[in-house]
Amino acid sequence: MLQLRPFTSLGGAHHGWLDAHHHFSFAEYYDPQRMNWGNLRVWNDDVIAPGSGFPTHPHRDMEIITYVREGAISHADNLGNKGRTEAGDVQVMSAGTGIAHSEYNLETTPTRIFQIWIVPSEAGSPPSWGAKPFPKGLREGFVTLASGKDGDDQSLRIRADARLVAANLKAGESAEYSLDAGRRAYLVPATGVIEVNGLRAQARDGVAIEDERVLRVTALQDSEVVLVDLA
Repeated sequence: MLQLRPFTSLGGAHHGWLDAHHHFSFAEYYDPQRMNWGNLRVWNDDVIAPGSGFPTHPHRDMEIITYVREGAISHADNLGNKGRTEAGDVQVMSAGTGIAHSEYNLETTPTRIFQIWIVPSEAGSPPSWGAKPFPKGLREGFVTLASGKDGDDQSLRIRADARLVAANLKAGESAEYSLDAGRRAYLVPATGVIEVNGLRAQARDGVAIEDERVLRVTALQDSEVVLVDLA
């Protein structure tokens, strides 16, 4: 089963400095039919204006992944971590028992990110942060970016039964991704137009997936595809 969630149907708000669209209920947007997808709780599509961002605020017991689509995001937290994550790269924050952080666009152009929250397998772990480059030009098929699953040693680690993957496909190219029995996925093309198992999705649409074992993604235009494999 594949369910298309068009970008135009998403909740959201425009705050001037932030243009936010929510695939699931978040902040003032509430839809009881879109509370989560498996252990995926949040998928926010954020555009952050130059010289602005999220001031210091706390989190706990959540795995928070930031996928940078365009521009860069600068992170700082109360553990002393600081970093600048550029387009195509990923940062992961395990909030654990509690962490306070800020995320700013210190660039001269807008920064576009996907902010993805996944419920951890266990609560009460020590907080942590990390980032890693994943150059778009070096991706062949789906590349694992962050994972809590065994064997994904080249990716960033998260404390959840989930895996974040991405693929960059030229028009006409295809890539396949296999799901284990009983698992779900959520897929968003960051750019382009794709078909996934025959279902057409535009840039920034969401595709909720269950009861599918093999996903075949074909790019109808040059496309950047992001997918989370979920419990």
